[in-house]
Amino acid sequence: MEEIKKSSEILAEIYRNAQLALVSISDILPEIEDEGIKEEILREHEEYERICSEAASLARRLNIELKEPSPFKKAMMWSAIKMNAASDNSVQNIAQMMIKGTVQGITSLKTTLTDGGDLIDEEIKKLLCDLIELEESFEEKLKTFL
Repeated sequence: MEEIKKSSEILAEIYRNAQLALVSISDILPEIEDEGIKEEILREHEEYERICSEAASLARRLNIELKEPSPFKKAMMWSAIKMNAASDNSVQNIAQMMIKGTVQGITSLKTTLTDGGDLIDEEIKKLLCDLIELEESFEEKLKTFL
């Protein structure tokens, strides 16, 4: 029998996904010279902040504890971003790095949606679907920089 993810685990994953996106954006912003892609990534940062805020608010209301991504995970992301951007900070390379992270997020979140089944709290499910839709729109926009 398939294990169904609990709503609290799903909300934690939504928050963690958005937090990791915020960290990666903060890591990559200093490497970006092109104003066009920088503007897009700053816009994405604002949307991820909104999702984090909504997830945190929902967690408080539902008495769910959310945890920040581990310092080790953050350090691994930072080093990968810095090494990749140091060798090539072109618009295309920045877009490729951002698309890769976005697609990983989409894949993870869609799997979570499937694993959650029909038992996901409706508010959490809506936030999960909003984040998936948002990340899919980011992917399409970032492709224009390739």
